[in-house]
Amino acid sequence: MQTDSSHPARGRHWVRWLLLAAIAAASFAAVIIPAWYIQPFKLQTPGILTLSYTLRHWSPVVTVVALAAAILLIFYWWKRTHRWWRKATLFLPLFPLLLAAWFARQNHFEWLFKPLPNAAFAKASEASFVADDDLVLAVELNGESAAYPVRQIAYHHVVQDIIGGSPVAVTY
Repeated sequence: MQTDSSHPARGRHWVRWLLLAAIAAASFAAVIIPAWYIQPFKLQTPGILTLSYTLRHWSPVVTVVALAAAILLIFYWWKRTHRWWRKATLFLPLFPLLLAAWFARQNHFEWLFKPLPNAAFAKASEASFVADDDLVLAVELNGESAAYPVRQIAYHHVVQDIIGGSPVAVTY
């Protein structure tokens, strides 16, 4: 009668876990790296931004491929695993992989820079909330002008408006 340790493939369970951990790490890296580098007030070089947006673009595909690979490996190993508790532990890596696949489909950039849901505008003569020394972003287009206080758009980073009959997105 063979025991678990006498069978050459059964003594290497750590290889299974190492492979599943590598798949999960790749899946999480494709999701976390873009979110990490696009944080406000962090160093953002052109190379980092390119990497971040490339990973952001490909992370939904990477996470689904990683999840599919893990499922295939789990079912392959399921047939070769005889103890119920080992079979049960095979499914543990699916939870972080499902989380990464879900997160890859979220717009986490919008979580960082929430759009202002109900923007209100005031004429300059009525804008008592703007001090004389406040910084503003000013736009003049087709004979019409508008100014946007920096401290009010600092959190949202973008204001959509119509100036002189043309739609604009004011940002910094």
